[in-house]
This record gives sequence, structure tokens and C-alpha cells, in this order.
Amino acid sequence: MNIFEAIFLGIIQGLTEFLPISSTGHLTVTGKIMNLISTENPQHWTAFIAVIQLGTLIAVLLYFRNDIISIIKDFFRDNIFERKKYSLQSSNSKLGWLIIIGSIPVAVIGLFFKDFIEGSFTKDLRVIAISLILFAIILAISEKTANFKKDINKLNIKDSLIIGFSQAFALIPGSSRSGTTITGGLFMGLNREAAARFSFLLSIPAVFASGLLEFYESLKYLDVSIGINLLISTIVSGISGYLAIGFLLRYLKKNSTFVFVYYRIAAGCLILILLYLNVL
Repeated sequence: MNIFEAIFLGIIQGLTEFLPISSTGHLTVTGKIMNLISTENPQHWTAFIAVIQLGTLIAVLLYFRNDIISIIKDFFRDNIFERKKYSLQSSNSKLGWLIIIGSIPVAVIGLFFKDFIEGSFTKDLRVIAISLILFAIILAISEKTANFKKDINKLNIKDSLIIGFSQAFALIPGSSRSGTTITGGLFMGLNREAAARFSFLLSIPAVFASGLLEFYESLKYLDVSIGINLLISTIVSGISGYLAIGFLLRYLKKNSTFVFVYYRIAAGCLILILLYLNVL
């Protein structure tokens, strides 16, 4: 991998991590085309993806810094310093609990299927193509059935758990973390902007944990040149991710997610066609 490839992959990661079109799917297709994925050691690619996700984690932390500070401050106040029953806690403190509860499914499932996720099956372009199409259809169904009545302050524990289980589907390449969680949010009655906002906040624990774990485990594969490329990709992914967050939240205030549904279906079909023609 050279510096230009590192920059390009960082841009793709940042843009596709937050748009509901699958960062893993786009990165893996790009990696296959660029011949960057080792068939003997596919876990190296998994580690690369997880590490550059830390750039998009930084983007979330910066974009929602005021929200995060308020959540942490109110959470500690209502649960440690001035202990209150959950029903009497502030909306920010409750949101902190909902993020914690919603993060449990992906943590448990991710650890249980860790070896499988890092294996060659999840780098299979057929899996990615089918996931792009299948989860696009589910997103379209959520758009058609949602009532869009809830804002983020009306989320409850049941909503959080269901959205959390939706996030666990993001372990399937091609599904999209933001796509599955936004879909879950829409099914729970959230408006589009609230579904996206909670999706981004919910991503923080999962991306932080997986990124740090993979970074630690990837140290044995790193040399100076790989480390520099990782750093460049991570920085670029953070910048492009920050821009993508702002774009999506503004877009969903006035528009549906159907443009992403159509894109996902088209991308999935294109991958299947290219596979049939032995181009990929």
C-alpha cells in the first residue's frame, strides 16, 4: 500500500462509515480491486479496517462533543453523586444508559463470532453484494412503515435493545453499521434525523472497543511503512467522516433514505455482475 492508496481508502472509510451504504463493503471491494487483501491472511485486512475506524470515531467525538459532555456529566450526577431512580433521571443521563444497553448485543455477538468475522468468508464479495441488496430492502420497508413520531428523548430501553441488536447485524459485511441502526430506529418510530443521531452515538463504544482491540492485535503485523499508511488513512477517514456526519443529518431533515436504498441495490447488483464476468 502506498500513500495515495492510504488517502483514498481513508476517504472511502470516512464517507461510507456514516452514510448507510457499508464502509466494510466499499473498503473490501476497493481492496480486492487494488489487490491489497491477502487470501492467506485476511485478518490483516480486518485489522486495517478496524484501526482506520478510529478516525471516524474521532469524527463522532468531535461532532457530538457537546452532547457527549452533557451525557457524561448528567450520567455521573444522576447515578453517582446525586443518585436517582432511572425514571427521575435527566434525558441526557437516560440517553447514557440507552447507549450502554444498546451496545451490549454487538459486544456479546462480536466477541462470540470474532474468529468467523476475521475469516475469509466475511471478505467474500458475494456476501457483501447480497448484504447490500438485502439490507437495502429492509431499510426501504422501515421507511414505508415508520411513523417518524419519536425524537431521541423519547427512546426507551426496549427501543435501545432492538436498535442494539440491529447494530449487531453490522458485523455482516455489506450491511452497514449506520444503515442497520438507522433501520432499527425507523422501525421503532424515530424520525430520520433522530435515528441517525442515535446511530452515531451508539457507534462510539463499539468502534472504540473493536478499533483498540484490532490495533493491539495488529501491532505484530506493522512496520514503519504500514504504520505511516495506517496513520494517514485514519486521519483522512476522520476528516471525511466529520463531513459525512454533517451532510447526513442535514439531508435527513428533509429527505428520505431511499437514495441510499437505490444506491445499495445498484452497487450490489453491479458487484454480482462483475463477479459473474470474472472481473472481480
